[in-house]
Amino acid sequence: MNSIRRSKGLDSHPVFRLGKAPAKKDPRNLRLAAILRLPVKVPSEYDFDLKHSRVPTPMFANDRLGCCVIAGRAHQTLRFELAERDRLLGITDRDVTSEYFRESGGKDTGLVVGDSLNEWRKQGWRAAGKRYYIQAYAELSPRNHLQVKQAIFADIGIGIGLALPRSANAQIQAGKVWDVVSGPAARPNSWGGHYVHLPGYTRAGPVCVTWGRKQQMTWAFFDKYCDEAFAIIDAVDRAKVKRLLDARKLRVFLGTVTRVRRRK
Repeated sequence: MNSIRRSKGLDSHPVFRLGKAPAKKDPRNLRLAAILRLPVKVPSEYDFDLKHSRVPTPMFANDRLGCCVIAGRAHQTLRFELAERDRLLGITDRDVTSEYFRESGGKDTGLVVGDSLNEWRKQGWRAAGKRYYIQAYAELSPRNHLQVKQAIFADIGIGIGLALPRSANAQIQAGKVWDVVSGPAARPNSWGGHYVHLPGYTRAGPVCVTWGRKQQMTWAFFDKYCDEAFAIIDAVDRAKVKRLLDARKLRVFLGTVTRVRRRK
């Protein structure tokens, strides 16, 4: 997989390194709406980590490298294994950086999210001594807050790309919520592209895990700066996932993708 160019923001801060290349739209991507069952009721607030107190929030080398796409994958893999097997994986910085440089061609350029998700699905990635795959990833509409909440509540896991403004840099350094402000510092992508995992949400907005911590953002911030969002599906046999997803429709889609690939 090739990154198209060096991602903006890689050198903008000595601790908060960015590394998401510009979003690459693909009309062939599965849409989450196509495999959803009837709307599932969700609580007003939910956080996977509050139900699983052992979840750590490592930096995963994202203070040194623009490896946020793979660091987000690592945070998500930790939670997948806790949800399925009640087991905490010992994922290391080396696991993350090895995969990052494999996908980036050995350079610290950042990654295209869609391309990286496709690698995860087809090739898997090696973490804590084992190779982990996902079944599928599905685009969702960032503006559909109910859909976002449903996917988070089902413990599927959401990964999002953010076109971060410079104001977000000042806010996180001050320990503040990511929120929309006015002025030149609020311009989307004026800081750069970043990828994060969302394990929860509150009434105020989504909660992401990034740079060794949990970070609250408002729904207004999410709406303005999220430029791509994916529900990532590793298994469909858990009760909460079955309530949300139509496994038959997912199998049909994956079968179609496989047949098209074989014809090429």
